[in-house]
Amino acid sequence: MTDSTSTVTPRIGARVLLLDPDDRVLLIHALDPADPGHHWWELPGGGVDDGEDLQAAARREVAEETGIMLPSLGRELWVRESRFRYQGRDHHRVEHVFLGRTPSTAPQVALRPTENEKVGLIERRWWPADALRQCTDKLLSAELPDLLDDLLANRFGSTPLILTG
Repeated sequence: MTDSTSTVTPRIGARVLLLDPDDRVLLIHALDPADPGHHWWELPGGGVDDGEDLQAAARREVAEETGIMLPSLGRELWVRESRFRYQGRDHHRVEHVFLGRTPSTAPQVALRPTENEKVGLIERRWWPADALRQCTDKLLSAELPDLLDDLLANRFGSTPLILTG
């Protein structure tokens, strides 16, 4: 692409499907500051820094966005490739999603949101599986209720799923 506002090479990201002791999943409600009517719920996470491995990036992002420190993560659950428009620019992402569990929903460290997160954050919420299935807002990924159900019912295979969209 010749458009300077488009991302040709996908940005690699790492996210965490974070469960509390009651198997509620943490989601972040975000919006596009350039289009405030466009909002969605997503797993905590973000881009991988140069030289950073995926799990370290995922743990760092969770700490920055939620204040929750995760000493380790579980297995990789899925990889999701997406193309989307945000702040007037086209983006291409490949995100790796890991399982995380926390004994407490209380932050252990101060949040360190980026400027982008400060302008785009609406709220954070712990969702039980039944409430997530009732959500009418946009979910990233749209299959998240089914994925959570499969995970909680131990129906996930041993290799990460490949998702698009």
